[in-house]
Formats: sequence, structure tokens, C-alpha cells
Amino acid sequence: MDFFDSNEFVILNDILTDAFYDIRYYSDYNFIGKRIPGYLEEIAIVSRAAAIRLKMINQELKKYNLCLKIFDAYRPTMAVQAFLEWSKDLDDIKMKDVFYPNLDKSKLIPRGYISKKSSHSRGSTVDLTICNRDTGKELDMGGYFDLFSDSSHISYHNLSCDAKNNRLFLQNIMKKYGFLPIEEEWWHFTLDEEPFPDSYFNIFISRSSFKK
Repeated sequence: MDFFDSNEFVILNDILTDAFYDIRYYSDYNFIGKRIPGYLEEIAIVSRAAAIRLKMINQELKKYNLCLKIFDAYRPTMAVQAFLEWSKDLDDIKMKDVFYPNLDKSKLIPRGYISKKSSHSRGSTVDLTICNRDTGKELDMGGYFDLFSDSSHISYHNLSCDAKNNRLFLQNIMKKYGFLPIEEEWWHFTLDEEPFPDSYFNIFISRSSFKK
């Protein structure tokens, strides 16, 4: 485990107060179907550098009466390991109908949906979408968070006009503030100048991780 300097990280909920949060791995509504190890509180942790940029993005979205909705941010390596262990149990398909309905579970690793390491563990990667600031209703992105499908790829084009435009809007505003996407997941972004590009942290997601 790399050394976690709590001065370099923040609880995003305290910085980005005018956003919505749906921390899926704290709940049992995720592709495994239960809370994931390491998620002790329903909060999001990110590097201070990433939080500053996210706040700028949210401020720009305010002009359109929109805001960010955060699904995940820093992810401890113990959670990544739990994903790997789950992927080996091919009989556990509790959430298949929701999160990988058209994909055999054995294909999740080869297709890149589950990996041995995650950029999330470096602290400057976020999973998010855009929603209405008043109602919290998500913009139509032609799919939902953690849907393991070709339709989640940013290059997928068999979408409605609204979904295409919303995905493009999300991609453009994130790139404008220095967050880079990956092909497989339209919701996934990593700060291009992340402060810890070679470090993978394994602290619990809780406020106590910040106590001196």
C-alpha cells in the first residue's frame, strides 16, 4: 500500500455540496449485489486536485440548471480485489439481469470491465453523470452506470439524438477541465495531471481516515 497523505485528499461531499451522490458500492444496488469491502460510509473521496476541477465543472453546469451526480470516486484496492474474487465465482449471477444482461460473466475480465488494478485507487478518477439541479433526474445517456455492454462505450452510436448529445456534452465539459475518458465506460473520467499516477491506495472510505 502506498502512503496516503490525508492532506492531499478531500471528502468530495464537503467540497462539492451542490451535487447529487449515489455511492453505489456502499449500497447493495451494484453488479455484485452487496456492499463492497472498504466502503464504510456513503461519501466520496478524491484528490484535492480533482475536487477543485470538479467544483469548476459543477459551477459551469449551474448555468444550465444542471449539476454532477457522483457514483464513485476513490476506490480502495481491497474493493478491486473483491471484484476480482467475485468474477471467479461463475455461479454468482445475482445481478446479471441488470448489469450484464447480454454478457457471460466469464467475459467481464477479458472485455476489460473488471481488472486487477483500477485508476480509481489512485484517487483522481470519478464515475459520474449529469442531472437536473432541481429534481436530480439524470440526463438521458442511453444507458446507466455500470452497465457492462457495448452500449456503454463512448464510441457507440445506436442511440437517440438526445442521448448522443448528452454524452457529447458530458465528454466535452469533462475534457475542458482536464478529465480524460476511457472507451468502455461513458461515465468514467481520470484527471489528466493526476497527482499520484503510480500509487494505489487501500484506506477505508470513511471520515475516520482523515483523523490526525
